[in-house]
Amino acid sequence: MTVTIHTKKQNAPEINRDLLEITIRKALESQDKIIADVTLILTDDIEIRHLNHVYRDVDQTTDVLAFNQDFIDPETGQYYLGDIVISVDSAQRQALENNHLLLDELMLLAIHGTLHLLGFDHASAQQKDAMWKVQESILKNMKRNIQEDQK
Repeated sequence: MTVTIHTKKQNAPEINRDLLEITIRKALESQDKIIADVTLILTDDIEIRHLNHVYRDVDQTTDVLAFNQDFIDPETGQYYLGDIVISVDSAQRQALENNHLLLDELMLLAIHGTLHLLGFDHASAQQKDAMWKVQESILKNMKRNIQEDQK
């Protein structure tokens, strides 16, 4: 499993990319998808709004987009699940609104995007409940592991 992270946002704050990689790996492992490659792109509101408009016909910013690719990469022979795009601008605003760290918000969005790649959705209340339960469980386990590592 390979998780590749690109930062496209100018003047991006310092972000623990290793922890985001581990977060995506844990989300994949939680759903028994240990052989899937994923790319995470950290960008800004301008780019994510453009992507949202082009690919979803929604002309507004959003916090995270997931683009399922679902193919075998001919160069590596590896299964490529897809791309997650996160707006760091939106993540910063949401972290402030929810009174937690930017890294916590980025971890949540990385999990959310990974679950979308795996077929989770939140179009209905039932789907949302199921997705949020899995999301919260993964995030809780990640935070517990971080706290244990800091001891």
